[in-house]
Amino acid sequence: MKKLTIEDVAQKAGVSKSTVSQFLNKRFKYMSEATKNRIADVIEELNYQPNGLARSLKQNRTHMVGIIVANIDYSLSIQCIRAIENELSLRGIQVIICNADENADKENTYVETLIARQVDGLIIFPTGDQSSAYSKLIDAEYPLVFMDRLVEGVTTQSLLLDNEMAVKTAVKELTRHGHEAIAILSLPLGPHAITPRKERMSGYKKAMEEAGLPLNDRYMRSVPREEISAALDDLLRHPQPPTALLAANDLVLGEILKYANRHSIAIPSRLSVIGIDDAEFARIYNPAITTIRQPAYEMGMQAAKLMLSLIEDQDAAVPITYRFPPALQLGQSVQPPSAAE
Repeated sequence: MKKLTIEDVAQKAGVSKSTVSQFLNKRFKYMSEATKNRIADVIEELNYQPNGLARSLKQNRTHMVGIIVANIDYSLSIQCIRAIENELSLRGIQVIICNADENADKENTYVETLIARQVDGLIIFPTGDQSSAYSKLIDAEYPLVFMDRLVEGVTTQSLLLDNEMAVKTAVKELTRHGHEAIAILSLPLGPHAITPRKERMSGYKKAMEEAGLPLNDRYMRSVPREEISAALDDLLRHPQPPTALLAANDLVLGEILKYANRHSIAIPSRLSVIGIDDAEFARIYNPAITTIRQPAYEMGMQAAKLMLSLIEDQDAAVPITYRFPPALQLGQSVQPPSAAE
C-alpha cells in the first residue's frame, strides 16, 4: 500500500502543500476556518500520519525545547515547568527538562548537550552570573529565555518576580501589625549570588529604612540550608530576639517550620512568620503561613509564548525584562508582638 504524503492531503483538500504544512505546524494566522476544517477532515479521512523526522530535517527544526532549571526543588520551578510544558505541547513541541542542582558546570554541560540535540530553543533558570556560557548563544541569535534570574552582561528575554516589591509587601504587613524587630533569613549571597537573593535582601534594607526602622546586621542572615537551624538558634537566643521573621524563599521557610516544630516555638504567638514563594505546604501548615506569592504558572506561560515567538520570528525579538507583581496571601502566621506569650 502506497504511503500517504503531504501532497496526497493537499490534492484531496484542494490546497497547496505549503498550506497543509502550515496547518501541521499550527500556523493559522492567515488561514480561514473553512480551510482549516477541510484539511482536518481530509487528514482524518485518510488517517494521515506526518513524518516527524522528515519534517524536522526539512525545516531544520526538532520541535523540542530544552528547559534547564537551577534547582527543581523550588515550588517556582515546578509550577513554571508545568506551565511551559502545557503551553508548548499545544503547539506540538516537546520539552526536555534538566536539573542543574545550582551547579554552573552541570548547567554548561546541559547547554552543550541540548544544543547537540538540536533543540529549537532554551529556557534557562541560570545558576549564577557567568556570562561566558551564554555569549555564543546570544551572538548566534539562538532562541533563549531566562527565568527567575538575570545574568550580568547577557541581554535576552528575561522573566522574574519584582523581588524588591515582594519583600516590601512582607515588611509592610509585619509593620502593620506593630513589628519593628524584623529579621530576614536567606540562602547564601556571596560574590555570585543569584538575582532573587540579592534583590530580596536589598528590598529588605529599603523597606526597613522606608518604615523608619534601624538595620540590625544580626537580623540579616544568609546561610546554607544545612546551617539554617544554627542561624535560628543564634537569632532567637539573642538578648533582643526578633518578633517577626521573613523567609526569603520556600526552602528557607520549610527549614524554619521544621525548626519551630522541633523546638515547640509557637507561630505566631512567639514568632510571626512570612514566606516568599507560595509553597503548597505553607497553606497546610497549622497555622497557615502568610506568604508573598509570585505568579509562577503565569510566568511559565509567558516564557513559553516568548519562546514560540523567538522560534517562529527571530527578527522581531527585542530583549525585554518582564517583572511580575507579587501578591499577599494572608494566613494566620502574623499577629502583633504585644500578643506574644
